[in-house]
Amino acid sequence: MATSWLWLLLLSASCVKSSEPPAVKIRITDRGLDMLKAETQRFVEQEISDIEMPHMNGKEGRFQYNITDIKIIALDLTNVDLSFIPSVGLMFDVQNSSITLSFHRRVLYWFFYDTGLINASAEGVNINTALTLIRDTDGRLKIGNMSCDAKITRMRAQFSGTLSKVYHFLASFLTTGMRFLLNQKLCPVLDHAALVHVNSMLDTIPVRTEVDDYIGIDYSLLSDPRVSDRSLDMDFRGMFFSLAHENEHLANHAVEPVFHEYDRMVYLGLSEYFFDSGMYAYYKAGIFTMDIVNERMPKDLEMLLRTTYLGAIVMMNPALVDAPIALYLTVTAPPKTTIRTSGATVVVNANVRVMLLPAGKEPIQLSSMTMENKFNAKVSMKGKRLAVHADLRRFKIFSNQSALESLALIPLQAPLKTMLQMSVVPLINNYTKRGVRIPLADGMDFIEEVVEYHNGFIVIGANLHFSKSLREMIQGNTTSTSQ
Repeated sequence: MATSWLWLLLLSASCVKSSEPPAVKIRITDRGLDMLKAETQRFVEQEISDIEMPHMNGKEGRFQYNITDIKIIALDLTNVDLSFIPSVGLMFDVQNSSITLSFHRRVLYWFFYDTGLINASAEGVNINTALTLIRDTDGRLKIGNMSCDAKITRMRAQFSGTLSKVYHFLASFLTTGMRFLLNQKLCPVLDHAALVHVNSMLDTIPVRTEVDDYIGIDYSLLSDPRVSDRSLDMDFRGMFFSLAHENEHLANHAVEPVFHEYDRMVYLGLSEYFFDSGMYAYYKAGIFTMDIVNERMPKDLEMLLRTTYLGAIVMMNPALVDAPIALYLTVTAPPKTTIRTSGATVVVNANVRVMLLPAGKEPIQLSSMTMENKFNAKVSMKGKRLAVHADLRRFKIFSNQSALESLALIPLQAPLKTMLQMSVVPLINNYTKRGVRIPLADGMDFIEEVVEYHNGFIVIGANLHFSKSLREMIQGNTTSTSQ
């Protein structure tokens, strides 16, 4: 049950099947459930340990009693199971376990007054809980319903003090009442933990959030979680958008990621659309422009450009021979990603204008050319951030004005390629190395990642690492919300 809550930290869910294909998928496997069983058990033990029991007082025959300071001092959840419920959700089951309590007594029997400590043991503790996961109207994962059945088979008490032998018959009466009260407390406590604490924590995990100053990402789910006896699968929209043009979206016609394996604890699938929508968002944000001028302009490239266009400058105005030369680069269309089993590539087409910058005058265009670039893109995952590193693979330029000028540009190929590798590619990688966060809560990370390239999508298989307990995650989010 509680581990099902841990799954919720990974995801944002959905209720109604959408015709829109998912760009991001996540699979949680039964191996992940096995690893999380111990964390779930600790969380349940902590929640049960915090149960507050009411005082008990009354009269039974010659006895008058008052029971106070009832505390749970130990739990032994020995037989614990965590599993998927196909087409429903997750189940946490505890069988044949025990709970130890302590409380103070004050007893009046005839004229004898007695106080002391009572230790009681609840045995045959059975708890069965099932969680139904739903998608709210914002596309966020929520616990929609939790069924719970708790039963304590028997309870025993040990007395100490002067009258311990006299009122052993009272033990049956007190333990029966205590067992009834504890039975009544178990499920409400776990229900409150799931529907209030965990759901409030899920509210702090953004479904639609900013990535940087230019773009954001939409991680809302498109369909209900699909649960089998081996996995929990989620379909995310996985769409980036420009913060300045939030309603302008790239249509998704890409191949959906497909999972075939269950060996890792978690699998993350990313389609070509995931990357294309990110570059489309940056394109709409207008950041794919760059001016190579002054200190950014390599000296050998400037000299080569000046030599190439010397005739045009002289014919224009001989006095401008020594004026600075600049390159204005503008990406002309959203870059396009292609993913194959051999790796991922990104094609970027840009317009390059060669500009003369006379002092105190408007820039003068000497030439306009098209630059075709193809980059290798290496995808990596660290912690909860997905990053991409680009390397220039192919480069070509040709004139927008004439085929003859294209021939004259051949000597510029090598220095322009070097300029791209030294100036533009590092700038691109400076953005992409920061990475984008996947929808994981603080305290959860991917480890031991393996990236596999398929035709049209990427699959990252990984295991999970928890640097915080589930309770610490909840308390941290609760504190953040209150602040």
